[in-house]
Amino acid sequence: MEVIIDYFSTIPSSHRSLILVSGITFFWLLEYANPLFKFKYKKFKHAWPNIFFTLTTIVINFFLAFILLKTSDWTVESKFGLLQWLEFPLWATIVLGVLLLDFTGAYLAHWVQHKIKPLWMFHLIHHTDNHVDTTTANRHHPGESVIRFIFTTLGVFILGAPVGIVMLYQSLSVVFSQFNHANIELPKKLDDIISWVIVSPDMHKVHHHYVLPYTDTNYGNIFSIWDRLFGTFAKIRNEEITYGVDSYPDVDSNAHIVKLLKLPFKGYRPPTGGKFD
Repeated sequence: MEVIIDYFSTIPSSHRSLILVSGITFFWLLEYANPLFKFKYKKFKHAWPNIFFTLTTIVINFFLAFILLKTSDWTVESKFGLLQWLEFPLWATIVLGVLLLDFTGAYLAHWVQHKIKPLWMFHLIHHTDNHVDTTTANRHHPGESVIRFIFTTLGVFILGAPVGIVMLYQSLSVVFSQFNHANIELPKKLDDIISWVIVSPDMHKVHHHYVLPYTDTNYGNIFSIWDRLFGTFAKIRNEEITYGVDSYPDVDSNAHIVKLLKLPFKGYRPPTGGKFD
């Protein structure tokens, strides 16, 4: 475990980029081999807006990374935070750190964005993809990238998480997000079993169903425990899923990037609960 933490404490940016690219490539190929939905779309054309927003996320996180690192360093030096106060074995500290960072940086941030209208308007871009696949994982408006960064930094501050655990969490978060967004079909029993521990593809697809109450369920990214614990877990048959947002049928996967960037500053549209035309 010490070797793992030592590695992630000094992980080069090139290695983090390799993890992201390798994940997209791996799940992209799996989508060709064993797709859940046989979309009638141009896969590369669909990927372009999502890749653009992936790049903006990388750039934003790169420029803000020093805040995250300084926060982590300060908590460790000052012995501040939950992980600094508990005397656990290293393996337990790592598991607890990743688990709780997943709560603050993913589940809580995600839940808040669905509940506060101005924040929802930034998160909306993620939900307007009506051909959800592994490239959808990082389809985040730059404003949302900043919001998620704030929640992650807050988690690091409260936990007193060492930088090695922070980088491990972020690397796992990227790969798991690519996994649970991937348009792949797992054996149903296997998907159900793993969804008791981690967020499976079928579990997360429910969150991308176009209408409430399903849009407001299954917020988790790595661990499914948070949805089960806080009563936001839901199931729906894959055949019943329609991707998108009911109040924005005019904004889809291939919407112009400029239109998507401007979307948060347009007027809020309440859910309709109706069918797409």
